[in-house]
Amino acid sequence: MTQPALDLVIAVLEKIRESNDRVPRVSRTVLARLQPVDAVAVSLPGEPELHDGGPETSAPPTGGRLQSLQHKAKLLEPICERVRTCTKCKHLACSRTQTVFGVGNPDADLMFIGEAPGVDEDQQGEPFVGRAGQLLTKILKAMNFARDDVYIANILKCRPDTPPGSFGNRAPTPTEMQTCRPYLVEQIEIIQPKVLVALGGVAVEGLLGMRGTMRELRGRWHAYNGIPLMITYHPAYLLRNQAPSEKRKVWEDMLQVLERLQRPISNRQRNYFL
Repeated sequence: MTQPALDLVIAVLEKIRESNDRVPRVSRTVLARLQPVDAVAVSLPGEPELHDGGPETSAPPTGGRLQSLQHKAKLLEPICERVRTCTKCKHLACSRTQTVFGVGNPDADLMFIGEAPGVDEDQQGEPFVGRAGQLLTKILKAMNFARDDVYIANILKCRPDTPPGSFGNRAPTPTEMQTCRPYLVEQIEIIQPKVLVALGGVAVEGLLGMRGTMRELRGRWHAYNGIPLMITYHPAYLLRNQAPSEKRKVWEDMLQVLERLQRPISNRQRNYFL
């Protein structure tokens, strides 16, 4: 990495530290991307070995791709700050622990969209970190992606409030989704992924403004502002319904995503069950 680029990254991290009470975190995958071009690539422990010839490794971005990543990260900064201080839904602003903006690669080819933060996400400030998030991470590994390779966000940036003494999460209301939707629209416009994946019916309604059964919607290509959109079940659905047939449906959807991204697919992946 050139010194000006390194200075830019440091400046961005300093701003994050000054404007947030959470210390910036970075994974080893991202650290590897910040190494010089001639640095030796190192495989992370626990990476899936689904390809017949071993795990696929993503080359660290260089040149224009690295500049694009840094530029997009810079553009996302002020939106993240607006989300952090947002009080448009006063009831959510009062009940939340913190907002959950999004996580991952700002220059990702693949972007996943869920519905809203749950209790774990509200506490950690990161989407998909609970049980459903752990299953999503497993799906990504089976696709030969790390979480840092994709971008993950939700329709809502705050956890929907629940009555005192109640358990679980509630779905966002149409009004809440329409109020928060512009933030997600900005994220997508900046990231410009090659493929979007909507996880569950609520994400579809919030993103496209349409309702329908997942049986009708999933498994075929839709579009959002010209970006190919695959609709599939939310990981939480698979936790409730663990029938192999339902798990296979989600994996078939992901195989279509890999094909659209022109990623190599091994025989083992084609026969994989979650």
